[in-house]
Amino acid sequence: MNALESQIEAEIPGLRRYARALSGNAAQADDLVQDCLERALARLALWRRDGNLRAWLFTILRNVWIDELRRRKTRPDSSAMDESCDMMASAPGQMDRLAVRDLAAALAQLAPEQRETVLLVGLEGMSYAEVAAVTGVPMGTVMSRLKRGRDRLAQLMHGGETAIRRVK
Repeated sequence: MNALESQIEAEIPGLRRYARALSGNAAQADDLVQDCLERALARLALWRRDGNLRAWLFTILRNVWIDELRRRKTRPDSSAMDESCDMMASAPGQMDRLAVRDLAAALAQLAPEQRETVLLVGLEGMSYAEVAAVTGVPMGTVMSRLKRGRDRLAQLMHGGETAIRRVK
């Protein structure tokens, strides 16, 4: 394994977290990461050696996700049955599980651009410049989306379960 492949491998956990946060489904997240890595390795010659490898990989993952969303619009979702089976199982009663559930529900209610920005900055610890490179928007737009996303997330979380469930 060469040094570049090792650097790509080191980014896989972050890609998986981001894909999981985007899709909300572990299996779909793994598929997204696999597709992302496949595209990245096939197009490795296109990556600028002086560029930010992490931002390049996250951009590819984001584009794979957007492609997947477009595909979903044109064909029905076959995983709906799997998700309904998952919902039938009862989750443990621990408070941490409930807090994570509420956070996931609140994140799902954010506008896609805000959710994406909040996740890249908050979960992945990317700088504003890196997020701007991944999403293809100016840094000021990243800061604006982050502010609005964080404010909305705080409103949903502090509004309690009624705010989250009311919008569902």
